[in-house]
Amino acid sequence: MTRILLVDDHPMMRRGMRQLIEMQEGLEVVAEAGSGEEALTVVATHQPDMILMDLNMKGMDGVLAVEALREKGVDACILMITVSDSESDVIAALRAGADGYLLKDLEPEELTAALLQAERGQLVISPQLTRILARVLREEKTHSNSLTAELTGRERQIVGMIAAGSSNKQIANALGITDATVKVHVKNLLKKLNFRSRVEAAVWAVSNQIS
Repeated sequence: MTRILLVDDHPMMRRGMRQLIEMQEGLEVVAEAGSGEEALTVVATHQPDMILMDLNMKGMDGVLAVEALREKGVDACILMITVSDSESDVIAALRAGADGYLLKDLEPEELTAALLQAERGQLVISPQLTRILARVLREEKTHSNSLTAELTGRERQIVGMIAAGSSNKQIANALGITDATVKVHVKNLLKKLNFRSRVEAAVWAVSNQIS
């Protein structure tokens, strides 16, 4: 059972999300928060596996909340659920450490499918948004060659498989290692690349033809 925290400053939105999620087998809403600040407290108490985070909230917004959670060492899957398709919002959220970015106008079936995809450890982001991040990374040209040299052979394998959309379980099965070992490799390569999320690592790998 995947334990989910809903973070949104609109009670009606949280209620609708809860009802939709709890219709899906394997997903369970264990807590709700109405602000970024409240989310930090609730996470410590409930330790969810997945966090659905609104972007625009009073006080601590979604991006600041994601940054604070990652700084505290929270490794739960964090998905932004928002009405904003602004390029700057997408980039800020993913760089803060979000694992995906979904728009609130998704059909219910599309949303539940995306949550199940995220639950399996796969990337949850539209191709259009991926292109946005890829373009920005290319423009910055962040020492691609030196970053590549810092990765071990196994880390290069894993980041290439992440870019192909493989989940941790799929990577573990393909390489004959445990899920826990994959998580360690992912954590290490993100640190070496100075990225906060799998999404950034995946787009970087595609941009630099890492496979």
